[in-house]
Amino acid sequence: MAEEGKIDPMHQFEVQPIIEGLGFNLFGQEINFTNSALWMFVVLITIYLFMRGGMKRELVPGRWQLMVEGVIGFVDNIIDTSIGPNGKKYTPWVFTLFMFILFANWWGMMPVGIAGIHPFTVTSQFTVTGLLAAISFSIVLIVGFWKHGFKFFSLFIPHGTPLPMIPLIFMVELLSFMVRPFSLALRLFVAMIAGHILVKVFANFVIQSIDAGGASLLVAGLSIVFIAFVSALELLVCAIQAYVFALLTSLYINDAENLH
Repeated sequence: MAEEGKIDPMHQFEVQPIIEGLGFNLFGQEINFTNSALWMFVVLITIYLFMRGGMKRELVPGRWQLMVEGVIGFVDNIIDTSIGPNGKKYTPWVFTLFMFILFANWWGMMPVGIAGIHPFTVTSQFTVTGLLAAISFSIVLIVGFWKHGFKFFSLFIPHGTPLPMIPLIFMVELLSFMVRPFSLALRLFVAMIAGHILVKVFANFVIQSIDAGGASLLVAGLSIVFIAFVSALELLVCAIQAYVFALLTSLYINDAENLH
């Protein structure tokens, strides 16, 4: 938001109702259709159109079909490498994670503001990344106890641990295990919010330098170049974060599936 020649770098992360007064009260909590919910729908519709356009199964695959098949193959490779043959049943969830995070990250970087539309990066909200991590962690716990029972606790005692050290190692490993969903959610949340804040801060430099005029125009020019560089880097970070989230989820599921 620009006000008196300044940009508030945190305004872009505010969750706001699309239309004031159309919400309803549920158990004392005001429920509204927000910009966050709107952009989640945009992400889901985009994923649907992307997948539908590439699932035509033409005899001679077109570029779109090759892209879709490439993404599916990429996720399959993550699962095969991380979990092994038993990982096929987890493909729907890991693929959903990868695609949702990737498209949500990229939509937040799209220059739709030129058309007067304020983009919203849903993965910059810890509630969103936390929910995704919680679901992944729940799958790990369910699989671990369903398949191995109480033997699942052996995951926290590395093979060959001396008997006197078992209680201490068990507690350390258990704590490390319990921190996993938090670190998984925090990594994506911080990566998205930090890059967007950096772009907004330098956008503020541009506005302030142009207003000042004179030699400050050089600072404005350098800031614009830096914004372009950071934006290009952020597009890469968006893809990397989707990959890391999917990969770590697969590795955590592998621990529960194979007790490694």
